[in-house]
Amino acid sequence: MFNKMIMFAASLASRGLGNKKTDLQTKQLRVLSCFGGLQVNTPCPYLKESSVEPQKYFCNKCGCGDKKHTWLMQNNEEYSKLDYPILNCPLKMPGFSNYDPNHKPAEIRDRKEQIEQIDPENLQYIQVTLGASEEKERIIDQVNKIIENT
Repeated sequence: MFNKMIMFAASLASRGLGNKKTDLQTKQLRVLSCFGGLQVNTPCPYLKESSVEPQKYFCNKCGCGDKKHTWLMQNNEEYSKLDYPILNCPLKMPGFSNYDPNHKPAEIRDRKEQIEQIDPENLQYIQVTLGASEEKERIIDQVNKIIENT
């Protein structure tokens, strides 16, 4: 329990007063580790949907519970748990501060190996916020205008 409190304090300190966030590629790797995607067909076995807010998810392994500040993904303007520059995963998955390529319990071995084999270039296809992205909406609008003008 004491170790979890220390890690939580480290995460809060890494966020700072200015809501500093991790880089995009790290967050994409964290989303892949938690939710799956690309060639990783299954989410983490400890991913749990919130009973407070449907379509929000939290880690049921780390012990943080189902609270707004522990939801793994949020809407664009909100800070999510996966945004913290320093963030540990109880399974030591890729993208997290405590990632350990040698830590492969049977329950996650296949998933972890799949994630480790992902081409980093493909991470760009991982959505890191909930809802439609502004860039996708802008592109769709541009395509619709082109179609209307032809």
